[in-house]
Amino acid sequence: MVREQVCLVPIQVKTLTTDRQFADRLRSPVPAMRMGVSSMKLATALSERADIQRRLSELQSRLNNNAKVQEGEEPAEDPEALLREMEVLLERLEWLMVRINLTNSRTLHAGKTVTELLAGRDCLAKRLNMMRSFLDTASSKVDRYSQKEIRILSTVKVSALQKQVDGYAKELRELDEQIQGLNWTTELIE
Repeated sequence: MVREQVCLVPIQVKTLTTDRQFADRLRSPVPAMRMGVSSMKLATALSERADIQRRLSELQSRLNNNAKVQEGEEPAEDPEALLREMEVLLERLEWLMVRINLTNSRTLHAGKTVTELLAGRDCLAKRLNMMRSFLDTASSKVDRYSQKEIRILSTVKVSALQKQVDGYAKELRELDEQIQGLNWTTELIE
């Protein structure tokens, strides 16, 4: 018994009708002609990158599902076509990643590059997560069932640290808003 799988792969640009046209557009020597876009905002490139990464993840599953079949049966999808699609997507992903990184490293805001802002945001988010986890543990109450049991006390002043954590949360939110604003106003470097 052969089971059929139907997998739809969305193509972002509706005017492209075949995989061949899609691949040809991606390989266009003129960057502005790629995907039929004359210029692209950084946010759009980031969104497309996320979409391609999601599609590659799905493609990995589809490739694995069609890697082997029982003798005399056909795979649900052509593995060669899936491999070609993978190559096209990886080529586009690489192009986007290079442009995004170049744009982030050359775009300044308040004397810092977007790359520096992103690193600061990531470290601030890590600091905030670690502090929240620490405060959760420090502020959790340990029940004693009798007066003879040892009392467990916090090693820090939770209320003072909570104010610090609230400050980090506000700083992270504001920094993220700045980065998001830059993403929508910055042109991708071709």
